[in-house]
Amino acid sequence: MNERMKELVGILNRWAYEYYVLDAPTVSDREYDKLYDELRELERETGVVLPDSPTRRVGGEPVKGFERHKHIARLYSLDKAVTEDELAAFFTRVEKAADIKPTYTVEYKFDGLTMCLTYENGVFVRAATRGNGVEGEDVTAQALTLHSFPLRISYEGTLEVRGEAIIRLSVLEKYNREHPDAELKNARNAAAGAIRNLDPKQTALRHPEIVFYDVNYRSDGMPASQEEAVAFLKREGFLTYPFFKVCKSYDEVQAAIDEIEVERKRIDVLTDGAVVKVNEQRVRDELGYTDKFPRWAIAYKFEAEEAETTVLNVLWQVGRTGKLTPLAEVEPVDLAGATVRRATLNNYGDLMRKDVKVHSRVLIRRSNEVIPEILGAVSHTEGSVPVEKPAVCPYCGSPVREVGANLFCSNESCPPRVVQKLSHFCSKNAMDVEGLSEQTLQLLFEKRNVRNFSDLYALTKESFEGLEGFREKKIGNLLSAIEKSKHIPLDRFLYALGIDGIGRVAARDLAAYGSVEEVAARTKEELLQLENVGEVTANAIVSYFQNEENRAELARLKAAGVTPYVERRVTEGAFAGESVVLTGTLSSMGRSEAQKRIEALGGTCQSSVTSKTTLVIAGEKAGSKLDKAKKLNIPVISEEEFLKRLG
Repeated sequence: MNERMKELVGILNRWAYEYYVLDAPTVSDREYDKLYDELRELERETGVVLPDSPTRRVGGEPVKGFERHKHIARLYSLDKAVTEDELAAFFTRVEKAADIKPTYTVEYKFDGLTMCLTYENGVFVRAATRGNGVEGEDVTAQALTLHSFPLRISYEGTLEVRGEAIIRLSVLEKYNREHPDAELKNARNAAAGAIRNLDPKQTALRHPEIVFYDVNYRSDGMPASQEEAVAFLKREGFLTYPFFKVCKSYDEVQAAIDEIEVERKRIDVLTDGAVVKVNEQRVRDELGYTDKFPRWAIAYKFEAEEAETTVLNVLWQVGRTGKLTPLAEVEPVDLAGATVRRATLNNYGDLMRKDVKVHSRVLIRRSNEVIPEILGAVSHTEGSVPVEKPAVCPYCGSPVREVGANLFCSNESCPPRVVQKLSHFCSKNAMDVEGLSEQTLQLLFEKRNVRNFSDLYALTKESFEGLEGFREKKIGNLLSAIEKSKHIPLDRFLYALGIDGIGRVAARDLAAYGSVEEVAARTKEELLQLENVGEVTANAIVSYFQNEENRAELARLKAAGVTPYVERRVTEGAFAGESVVLTGTLSSMGRSEAQKRIEALGGTCQSSVTSKTTLVIAGEKAGSKLDKAKKLNIPVISEEEFLKRLG
């Protein structure tokens, strides 16, 4: 009986692959249903369901909530270019840094929800959203309703593959015809909503699929190129998009992008650009990553759609720094699949430069098809009214001060300013207090007098009693998330404080001092020695820690049990204190393995040779980095000497 089940599973999965992935069915629905029903009956009789049985793809019961899943390898987002000059600058950076002349790949950039699927011993075990790149939401139950990926593959190691969950435009159109009362506005939001629906049956109803484009992790080593990675995905039965170009030059890449721009309006998938990647993995290893992006890939975004509309009013929003940002209310206009009712301007100076007036016609664009912005006035009427520059904050009535093109509320206790500070403190890349949304923080500000970061750690179950929408489970989850945030890496804590100019990269530099107290004790001159801290930021840091109220707040956080920690680096070993650059090819191991071993012995790996580099390891065919090291008189060792150091 089990042998017959295995036979049926094999046949049905092959037919499903032909139907869903190849779009070339070889049997009728009736033939498929006959064998499918036989398999279900055998499973009912035996109580056995094989790991790759197609019956697992039927949507199960609703889940109560999404569990968090940590990806094996981080899923980076892509830097973007919106002009040919920016694309050319990317090529210049790559060509200067690479030891060899690389080739490039060009693919469609699909507009959906990024997904990561995990396989162990040849069997599908999990699907997760990208999330913040390190952790995502476990959406396995939802993914199992999709047919665009295999449940079993021939590769038997540990594997993560990456793709984009999409809903085809024709599928969306059909869904909206059949569900006029629940019309979905655009394919991007429809796909994200389908995957993140707690009821898998609702996921199945929208018919999403995943288009795969990359290997995120492979336990026996990454494919040697993007070309090989895509071939691997195809061999294993994953749905990939047929357009894939390998290019040898900038001109060839540009030609491929031009082809995508022409064809993208004719295809059945929502796309907003092209993705350009360095093809060779060894060059990718050499180029490395910034804090947010790989240095070896870029998304070329096509010019956004534009439309004309009329400005009805201009409001002023106050951010956490006190900056007043003009927000225009406009006559609703459909743009790139969404109805736009509001559009932003950067500051008062931007508003004046673009000559925007109330009741004037303006040109509006969804910048990179996400953020609506006003490009400028098209025409004025007799009823057009200039936007008055506020002399006082529209929220608290405090005087407004003008700094360059920007206006700032002078009151640090201004309500929206306080709520924005709290929201930044709780955000994913800061304290990561899940569930404390801006709306919840606004409610706590108004009803429970939450003003400071430390007030969050004084919240109890009783604090939420009487607040609409807060039941026992939700309250418990919030309090658990707040408690969990007490123990967090120092760099994220420093970023959470919201000091002007301190982004995530600068926060990591500051965290090297080892504690909040050590950062507070630094002088401006000492801070300026850090790579990512300039004069304005250094002044802001010194000023922050000299402020008595800020000192008192840090003391309150400490008393509440907030204890940020430093992820200590190894300080002993053969490479202790060394800043090391690898160049060329090592015959004994891959570049990533060499980097791990250097770091395990106290070294720091760099992607390029700088004045801070103390050692260069030169393998075969070492190129410009070796030349630069010699020019700067930086010590260079061979692979043989490197292996001796490793012992």
